[in-house]
Amino acid sequence: MYNTEYKAEFEKHGIWFEHRLIDDMVAQVIKSTGGFVWACKNYDGDVQSDIVAQGYGSLGLMTSVLVCPDGKTIESEAAHGTVTRHYRQWQQGKKTSTNPIASIFAWTRGLAHRAKLDGNSKLASYCELVELACIETIENGFMTKDLAICIKNGDASAVTEADYLSTEDFMNKLGEAVEAKIVGNNIVSRL
Repeated sequence: MYNTEYKAEFEKHGIWFEHRLIDDMVAQVIKSTGGFVWACKNYDGDVQSDIVAQGYGSLGLMTSVLVCPDGKTIESEAAHGTVTRHYRQWQQGKKTSTNPIASIFAWTRGLAHRAKLDGNSKLASYCELVELACIETIENGFMTKDLAICIKNGDASAVTEADYLSTEDFMNKLGEAVEAKIVGNNIVSRL
């Protein structure tokens, strides 16, 4: 199918398709610098996306969006399961530093799709502003422990409490950034 239907169009754009077995592709991912799209079967995608996310950042930043062929229905999720351990710690009265970015982006991606379906430009702008506020907050040095560990080259022992915020403090910092974006862009919150 690729050769007959897509190859010429791909070549016009300087891209190509090649089939690889999963073990060969995993090895390629580990030694590569990226720059490719990796389409996987469901199980392979579930397993390998976690490896890629952890190897090149944090599971707390990974979202997943599934799109139906009709383009009208999507499923957007935070594609990880790290919260249970943190929740148990919180139940014990311990301070946590849980990264909410993937959960926030799951919501913004879902709401952005709703905005697209409804032609709601204000909602679409709001989603963009929330995501931008999250990114800028982290780029400005306010982050959760998982990201602080990434900055210290994966060395958790090099991270001190001064390097990251607790869950609550990080959420408050994100809230401040979102509110500043809303005010700065004349979007009136209906909450």
